[in-house]
Formats: sequence, C-alpha cells, structure tokens
Amino acid sequence: MAARHAQSRARRRLSARSKAVSGLAVTTLVGTALWAWPASGNDHDGKTDAKSGAHRTVAGPQRPAARADRTMPNAAPTARPIPNLSEAVRKQIPADSRQVLVVTGEGPDSYDSRVVLYTRAEGSRSWHPGPTWAAHNAAHGWTRKHYYGDLRSPEGVFTLTDAGGLLPAPKGTKLPYNRSDSFVANGTGVEGEPLAGAFDYVIAINYNRVPGTSPLDQQRPQGDARGGGVWLHVDHDGPTQGCVSLKPEVMKELLRTLDPDQHPVIVMGPAGH
Repeated sequence: MAARHAQSRARRRLSARSKAVSGLAVTTLVGTALWAWPASGNDHDGKTDAKSGAHRTVAGPQRPAARADRTMPNAAPTARPIPNLSEAVRKQIPADSRQVLVVTGEGPDSYDSRVVLYTRAEGSRSWHPGPTWAAHNAAHGWTRKHYYGDLRSPEGVFTLTDAGGLLPAPKGTKLPYNRSDSFVANGTGVEGEPLAGAFDYVIAINYNRVPGTSPLDQQRPQGDARGGGVWLHVDHDGPTQGCVSLKPEVMKELLRTLDPDQHPVIVMGPAGH
C-alpha cells in the first residue's frame, strides 16, 4: 500500500514538472515571436499599429533624410562665344542663327584664309566648332567697303539663303538650289589658273543681292558700283576676284549641312576683325 502511494506522488511531481517546462517553452516562443515581428512600411517607431494591432520593432539608428532646401542649385551653363571675333561683329550675328561659317584671312592683304563652321543647339549660348578648311579669298585681301574690280573680299556678316551650280545638288542639300548651265566660269584666274569647274557648286553670300533669288540674279540693291555676285564656290587653286573658294568636297558638305531652319550666316574678314 505504501509503495503504491509513493508511485502516485512521483507521477504527480513528474506531471507538474512537465507542465512547468511546457509553459516556459510557450512563453519563450511567444516572446521571441513578439520581438522578431517585422516592421511595416518605413515606420520604425516601435509602437503598435492602430489598424492591425501588430507591434513594430524599434529599428537601428537611421540617417536623417537630406533636406531639399540644402541642395545646391545647378549652376547656369557657361556660354562659349565664337572665338577671335570682336564684340561688334558678334552683335551682328542674328539671335536666331545656329550656324555661323567663319572665314578668317591670314591678313588684310592676304588671299589665304581658313573656314570653320560653328554650330549651337537651340536655346544654348555655346558655340561648337567643326573642322577647319583651307580656302582662298580675293587676290588683294579684304575691305570694309567693297567696289567692283578692287580684287578684295567684303568684310562683314552676311546671311546664306540660296545655292546653285552647274552640277545637280548633292543628295541632302537643304538650301534652295538652282541648277543651271549658266554657272560657267570662263577664262583664267588672277594668276592664270584655269577656272573650269569653279561654279559646279556655289552658295550665294548675301552681299549686295536680293535674298531668296538664284545666285545668278543680277539685282544690286546698293548699285552696280558696289559689286556683287560674291559666292562660296569651288576652289581653282588661286585667289578670287571677291569670292571665297573651297575644295569641291567641302562645298558638297556645306550644301548638305547649311540649313535654312537654322538661319546660317557667314562672317568674313582678316584675322582679328
């Protein structure tokens, strides 16, 4: 009888010990679950969510978000003007022009020059140069007041609106182009060089002429004495009577590039003008 009572007490102590261990495990498990509950959204304040009732943990230290008012404003882009031009000449370039062909003579009495096409994007004040091409101008150099037969090229800023030539327009030509058999250069140049092919391609320089007409048009708003027919044309390996001449491949490139929608102009004169 005593033995049975002892076994009964032992079983009761074992049952109580098991319940205690089980309760401890449940408590530990629940506590772990509460501590590891994932935070929702970007809120890491450790408070109870008013809608879900879920407890959110306290996150580690967070770096403060950058304040918008501390951001430095973007600096205005620096304007890049066309170099080696006087301020007076720059002011003569139309505000809407985005293509400027700059012809720079080696000196006031030189017929050797170089040509660079400058372009700018719409809304930009910065000009970007293209390649440099060798060219010839008039045999006696440059003048600010050109007269017929003085063998000088007129200085100034002139628009470029019309083209033409003995040959058909190169594919992609944008300027209005007048192909005509009348574009023929007869005889020889100032130094006796043949002129054949000089007018295969021409671009009229709007000096003493009516824009919007063929380069062959003979109207001279300032009078015949002030000359006219001043063109960009194909080089004949010598000085001109007033025009600017370039190699045929350059003339074709200009015809494909100069765009009436970008209001091209030419700036002509000796270095430093």
